[in-house]
Amino acid sequence: MYYSDDVINEVLSRNDIVDVIGSYASLKKKGANYEACCPFHHEKTPSFKVNREKQMYHCFGCGVGGNVFTFVMEYENLNFPEAVERLAERAGVQLPEKSMNAQERSREQYKITLREMNKTAAAYFHYILKHSQHGEKAYEYFHETRGLSDETINKFALGYSDIYRDDLYRYLKSKGYTDDQMKGSGLVEISEKEGGVDKFWNRAMIPILDINGKVIAFGGRVMGDGKPKYINTSDTAVFDKSHTLFAMNIARRSRRKGFICCEGYMDVISMHQAGFDNAVASLGTAFTFGHAGIIKRYADEVYLAYDSDGAGVEATKKVIAILREVGVGARVINMRPYKDPDEFIQNLGSEAFEERIKKAESGMMFLARIYSEEYDQSDPGELTKFQNQIARELAYIEDDLERNNYVDAIARKYVIDKDALAAKVHAYGVAGTAKPEIVERETRRLQEQQGYEEFPGDQSAGAPGRPETKDNKTAKLLLTWLVNRPELFARLDGVVSEADFEPGIYRTVADKLYSQYREKHKVEPAVVVNTFQDVEEQRLVAGMLQTDLAIDMTEEEVGNAITEVVKKIKLASIKKQLESENDMMKVQQLIKDRKKIEKFKVIL
Repeated sequence: MYYSDDVINEVLSRNDIVDVIGSYASLKKKGANYEACCPFHHEKTPSFKVNREKQMYHCFGCGVGGNVFTFVMEYENLNFPEAVERLAERAGVQLPEKSMNAQERSREQYKITLREMNKTAAAYFHYILKHSQHGEKAYEYFHETRGLSDETINKFALGYSDIYRDDLYRYLKSKGYTDDQMKGSGLVEISEKEGGVDKFWNRAMIPILDINGKVIAFGGRVMGDGKPKYINTSDTAVFDKSHTLFAMNIARRSRRKGFICCEGYMDVISMHQAGFDNAVASLGTAFTFGHAGIIKRYADEVYLAYDSDGAGVEATKKVIAILREVGVGARVINMRPYKDPDEFIQNLGSEAFEERIKKAESGMMFLARIYSEEYDQSDPGELTKFQNQIARELAYIEDDLERNNYVDAIARKYVIDKDALAAKVHAYGVAGTAKPEIVERETRRLQEQQGYEEFPGDQSAGAPGRPETKDNKTAKLLLTWLVNRPELFARLDGVVSEADFEPGIYRTVADKLYSQYREKHKVEPAVVVNTFQDVEEQRLVAGMLQTDLAIDMTEEEVGNAITEVVKKIKLASIKKQLESENDMMKVQQLIKDRKKIEKFKVIL
């Protein structure tokens, strides 16, 4: 961690969470909380709550939650130190120098240099497009062929790389960049024979921005008949194609529901111009788990607008499988008779495309339709293959009700015996024990690259990524009661302590809460969240610390509920100690403690 706890707590205390979140979302006071429609997912009824006393937020719709650092990290897609810096600047807090070693400082400075170089190149390409005679053909391509307005051209900073193969090299050299830096940026290739040679020349240029709006790479479309038609910057220290979605810096702020995933950046630009500012695209590579992980941070549903040709259909099938694997729903937009969104909108307009979005097919029904077209339904053998393929896909649906509904719908539509189909689905294994080959292959590739992890972090009890046991749920309940009723610390003194919690996230939270109460006779939930720098862990902790359990309960009922929770935790702790304890005197004491706790009762 770059900054000390004292510095972090100072920044936290100087940034009231209601004021900070209020600058992003329209909060309204309601009882002890402030509420709004969640800025992280589409909803009509507010389920996003902000508590000034706890300095915490939580959405009861999509599950996001945390303190002011968590919010800035999620909304601005920053890491923890960057969020500290952003909020320190907002509050006028002077931060000490980052405690980085020489290697870390060098690596960070190198990334800064690459981003500055890309920004410089983007400005240069845009200037050539707008003010050079050579740029006229690229401007004509954007304006006439693709139908883009000057406003859109400026918004996406579109440009042109000149006809000379060392034009950008010479320009960047004049700005003080070294050969090694230019080579590292992916913009220039350096060789002993030819010197500096631009990767992009005589191409219409599309800057690629990261999620925070920094230029990190480029896509280039050749002017004329050259090959390849499109090229992108190779992976660099600041650009990873498998974890970058074009226009996500804009789309993540869209008020439209979900995202629209396209195949190429020109489709995305055209869609943004038509008002669909939630459109994104992968870049020069297949859709990956890395892309799915980014999407999952902001939406639980995706509309797929891939090309309607054979390759586009295969790509759509793959994306559905990957999104399903990480828990994101997919719907498919039918663009026939046109090939892609750009062609569709240019011919039928944005209103017609809006209608296609409303009528988008669920991923499951799309797969059923595509497989029905791939297999000859009049041939018994082909029909059997079709039904088996459908059963394998249906077996992947975890929710019983949803799975049964799809079994019923598909059986009716394709005249399949419903009971036979249901039996086959069960045979393949509920919840996808028989994974399609594409997901198995992608999963292996993902593990090899150590890319996207759905639930990063600690794998101990109570950590994200592990099934929540009954013991963990009990621990979470008691921690929630302690935050809601700090007076319980005194009443439970000598009965249950932080040592009785299983090691893991809940134990860490218990340690912090008990320590706070001993020192200050109060708890500060927002400070506890700072213990965890992983967003998923912060969400988990925020969820338990933000929940109010006492709604519609009498004091007697609350006392009984707390009593039950305390007994479960203490008895589980004693049982575990008895299993490993060899000292007879300690064993006898544990037995006495067990008898004592069985008679324990909380009276409020």
